[in-house]
Amino acid sequence: MRLHLLPQLGRKTLAGVERADIDRFVAALSTRLSASTVHDRMTLVRSLFQTAVDERRIPRSPVDGAKLPRVGTGAVDEDAIPTREEIDLIARHIGSYYRLSVYLQAGAGLRVSEALAFATQCRRAGVLRVREQVSRTAHRADCPDRFGPLKHRTPGAYRDVPLPAFLEREIDAHLRRWGATPVGDRDVLFARRGAVAGTMPTATTYGPDFRRAVRAAGLLGRGRAPKYTPHTLRHFFASTALAHGVPLHEVSRWLGHTSIKTTVDIYGHLVPAAWDRCRQALQQALGPALAAAPAAAPAAHRTAPAAGSGLDTADGLSAVSGRTRLRISSRPAEPLVRSSMRVGR
Repeated sequence: MRLHLLPQLGRKTLAGVERADIDRFVAALSTRLSASTVHDRMTLVRSLFQTAVDERRIPRSPVDGAKLPRVGTGAVDEDAIPTREEIDLIARHIGSYYRLSVYLQAGAGLRVSEALAFATQCRRAGVLRVREQVSRTAHRADCPDRFGPLKHRTPGAYRDVPLPAFLEREIDAHLRRWGATPVGDRDVLFARRGAVAGTMPTATTYGPDFRRAVRAAGLLGRGRAPKYTPHTLRHFFASTALAHGVPLHEVSRWLGHTSIKTTVDIYGHLVPAAWDRCRQALQQALGPALAAAPAAAPAAHRTAPAAGSGLDTADGLSAVSGRTRLRISSRPAEPLVRSSMRVGR
């Protein structure tokens, strides 16, 4: 309301807002925000005007029929996923105080606001229980509540995430060096110190530290801009888990997505085992019949290739059709992502 809606439409009455005003508002948002964020902001605007219609303050909503920017599938580019070595570089250059935050995102898939809200109470036996995230104004001394519910969740909702051994060691090392700071009823690990003691870093105030670390590590993209953002560390967690056969629905739950469709849209193409299983299943179902010599081979099960033939599974499956030769190895497929779940030292 304060940042977007009131500066654009605050001088108009509800009845005075027309469709053209909404179109200009959407256009103004689109110059500063991504398409998905514009859709998110418009949810509030649509609800506001629909409430006015329901209460008979206006005859119809000017938002109805408004054209919003098209949102793509959001599929992550493999080149946008940092490697284990790059994650270690970022952690090394961000400094010892924020080092743990890098591994909380890469090793547990936490959002940056969730990682910054991490408290000793989140740690369980082999599990991280994520309950809250820092609020957008938690860095201000006058902030009434420095923590809020998880994204897309009601207050009190939580999710559990597997806690790998390397991450337990990183948490222990942080506590030995920096300890924990009481903020309300929590013992948080990333509270501000000094003149602003008791306030919390937010995604906005943490961003410059992360960007400086990426630049210092030499990880630059086009125009020498930082190649990675804090959110790309979540991509590492998801893609690594999927590449090692962790079920998609479990990864979706650990990431805190509201729908598995979101996870499929972003990471579905990074599941190499599914591609390999499909190729082998179809090869075994159809390949032997296509390659068998007419009436010369002894009777055999239709999916079992003859020993010593070009379909011998000891060295992979092979099918020949005209000038095209397809070879499908029976060995485990190489992961499509350049990652390893063991990211700590």
